[in-house]
Amino acid sequence: MPDSNTTDFTNPSTFLLLGIPGLEAAHVWISIPFFAMYAIAVLGNFTILFIVKSEPSLHGPMYYFLCMLAVTDLVLSTSILPKTLSIFWFNSGEIDFNACLTQLYFIYCFSWMESGIFVAMAFDRYVAICNPLRYSTILTNPVVAKIGLAVVLRGGMLILPYPLLARRWPYCKTNIIPHSYCEHIAVVKLACADIRISSYYSLSMGFFFFGLDVFLTSCPISRYSGPS
Repeated sequence: MPDSNTTDFTNPSTFLLLGIPGLEAAHVWISIPFFAMYAIAVLGNFTILFIVKSEPSLHGPMYYFLCMLAVTDLVLSTSILPKTLSIFWFNSGEIDFNACLTQLYFIYCFSWMESGIFVAMAFDRYVAICNPLRYSTILTNPVVAKIGLAVVLRGGMLILPYPLLARRWPYCKTNIIPHSYCEHIAVVKLACADIRISSYYSLSMGFFFFGLDVFLTSCPISRYSGPS
């Protein structure tokens, strides 16, 4: 049976994640802080959700955005760390092709959602500080819901080309990914086709949209932190 890791093939059924190349002997030790961070993330975010749900006085825009951030962080960390830990603990690096693309989508989608939520939280603080008397009339529950929906749709739609383009490329090099998760460029670089459209789209997302989020997040902060 030919070794699928080294021979040419088309559209692999699985990829092989290496974890952290060169540090395989230390994977068990490296897993300890990763596991601790994941446990803290799960416990902390569920605690936030429980407290906000249980305390009626916290049912306001700021805490709704905080809950959105908690859910996003839970999904994001769960998309990465369980598979990473299975590589570190059990050397279980194989991942199905479709599962790899699904993981890729969830990681980048919820990363962009998290970025959008930071923008929403900055806007919330801007309104609360600069227009405190109109805060409750500007950021009503329907407005918060619309902002949340816009964040979800933006993240979902902007990242959708990532797995769609990755799925259409023919793969004929290797199925080894030198990462502990399915990183977008690392996956498409395995294709035996012109992947410039994927590379350009990824770069434009990073420079334009991430830069826009940083600008929109920092503008309200500088506006209400500067001299009046």
